[in-house]
Amino acid sequence: MSYTALYRKWRPETFEQVKGQDAIVKTLKNQINSGRIGHAYLFCGTRGTGKTTVAKIFAKAVNCEAPIDGSPCLSCASCRAIADLSGMNVSEIDAASNNGVDNVRGIKEDVSYSPVSGKYKVYIIDEAHMLSNEAFNALLKTLEEPPEYVIFILATTEAHKLPVTILSRCQRYDFKRISVDTITERLRELMAGENIEAEDKALKYIARMSDGALRDAISMFDQCTAFYFGKKLTYDMALEVLGAVDSVVLSELVRDIMTGDLRASMKLLDEIITGGRELSDFITDLTWYLRNLLLIKTSEKEGIEEIIDISSENMKRLSEEAEILDQETIMRYIRIFSGLLNDLKYSSQKRILTEIAIIKLVRPDMETDYSSVTERIRILEKEIDTLKEVIREIQLDPSKAGTFSLEKRESAVKTEVIPLPENIEENVLLASRKRNEITSNLTNMMRHMLNGAVWSADNGNRLLILPKDRRIAGYLKDEIYLKNLDEAIVKTIGVHVDFEIRAPREEPLKKEQYTELYTVSGIDMEIEEEEDV
Repeated sequence: MSYTALYRKWRPETFEQVKGQDAIVKTLKNQINSGRIGHAYLFCGTRGTGKTTVAKIFAKAVNCEAPIDGSPCLSCASCRAIADLSGMNVSEIDAASNNGVDNVRGIKEDVSYSPVSGKYKVYIIDEAHMLSNEAFNALLKTLEEPPEYVIFILATTEAHKLPVTILSRCQRYDFKRISVDTITERLRELMAGENIEAEDKALKYIARMSDGALRDAISMFDQCTAFYFGKKLTYDMALEVLGAVDSVVLSELVRDIMTGDLRASMKLLDEIITGGRELSDFITDLTWYLRNLLLIKTSEKEGIEEIIDISSENMKRLSEEAEILDQETIMRYIRIFSGLLNDLKYSSQKRILTEIAIIKLVRPDMETDYSSVTERIRILEKEIDTLKEVIREIQLDPSKAGTFSLEKRESAVKTEVIPLPENIEENVLLASRKRNEITSNLTNMMRHMLNGAVWSADNGNRLLILPKDRRIAGYLKDEIYLKNLDEAIVKTIGVHVDFEIRAPREEPLKKEQYTELYTVSGIDMEIEEEEDV
C-alpha cells in the first residue's frame, strides 16, 4: 500500500478528536443534539486550523443513524459510505477550480433532488472566496431558501472577499489559530502512534514554526522524520531540515549590530544565505528574538521564562543583551525588521533589502527619521560621557592637557607611540600575561567586545584596557561589565588589580600607537583573538 501523509492519516473523524476549536465544536454538537441545524454555515480562519475537517465531521454527524453525543458513530452505513466517498449525500466542491456560474447551476439542479438515503444533502464549498461574482449571484437564492434537506458549508481563509449578501445568509464560525501547547501535545500523540522518538524541544519548535496551523505542524514533523528516518529527532535536526536558524546565531547578529561591527554582521548574513536559509523565515525568527529581548527588558524577571518559552541558557544570553540595549533601541530594531519582512514579500532582491536594513541599524547616522535620530543621540551621549572622563583627568592632572589638545591630536597620534611606564607592578604584568584565561572566564558578549583590545599599563600600577572603538569602551564602562571583569581577574590570578577601560585616542583603535604589556622583556605569549572580519 502506498504511503499516506501523516496529516491525512491522523485527520480527526469525530468532534472529540478536533484540537483547539472547543467553542465551535461544542456549538455544532449542541445543534445536532437539539435538532436545531442551520441551512448555511461559513467556516473561516487561517489555513490548517480544521475548517474542512470539521465540515466533513458535521456532514457525517447530521446523517449518522446513531450519533454519540453529537458526533458520528463511524460504524453505521451512512458514516461508512461518506468515509469511503461512495455516499451521494455529501458533495465537496473546490471553488478554486469550479468557480464559474455553470458550476453553481449544476449545484442548483442537484439540490432539487432529495437524498436517496440519510436525512441531509451537504454541500461543502472549499475556498469559497474564489467563486466569481456571477457564481455568487447565482447561489444567493438557493443559499437563502434551500430545501429543508440541504445544508451548505462554505470554507474560506479570506472571508472579507465574500459578498455581504452571502455573509448575511450564513452562520459564521471563526476558527482561531491553535496554541503551541495544543499542537505540541498533538505531535506527541503522533509520536506514540507512529513509534517515532523526538526531543520535546524539537516538537515545540515545529509547533511555533507552524504559526497556529496544526496541519502545517504535522507536515513539517512528517518531513523531519522522513529526512532522519529511524533516528531520534533532535532540535538541531529540525533546524537543519526546516532551514531555520538557531538562537545562538540570532544572538550573534544582534551583538554585532549592537557593537557596530558591520563587517561581522555582513559575514554572518552571508553564511546564513549560503547555508540555504530563507531570508523571510530568518527575519521572522530575528523579530521574535527581539520581541523576547524587549519583554525581558520591560517585564519582571520572575516567571518571564514561561511567557517567552525559552531555555535557561537562552535566557541568560538575552538578559546580557537586555542589560546593554535600552527599550527605544530594541523597538527601533523591531520596527525596521517588521517593515523589512513586509517588503520581502514583494521583492526579488531580498538579500539587498536585508543588507540595507542591517546597515540602517549599525549606522543610524545615515538616516534622519525619528528612531534613527534617537539612536544617534544615544551614541552621542556615550561619547559625551567619555569626554567628561577625559576632562576629569585633565582637571586632576593639568600636565595631561597637551595629550588631549585638539590642535596637536591629529599629528601626535600618527607619529607618537605611547610608551609603557618604567616600573610596572608584577600583578599588572601577570594579568596581562593571563589575558586569554581572564577573557575565557567572561561571557561571550564581553569576549566579543574585548576582541582586538590593547592591554597596556598606566602609571605603573594600573592595567589599561583600550577596546577597538569608543562605542565598545562606553559599553564596557557599565558597572555590571566592570564587576564581571574584576571577578574574572581575581578568579584567574587570585588578587585584585586596579584597571581602567579607556576609549582609544583615534577611532578605530590603532595598535601601533600603544605598547602592549606582553612586549615587555620576559613575557612570551600568543594573543588569542577572534578572526577580524
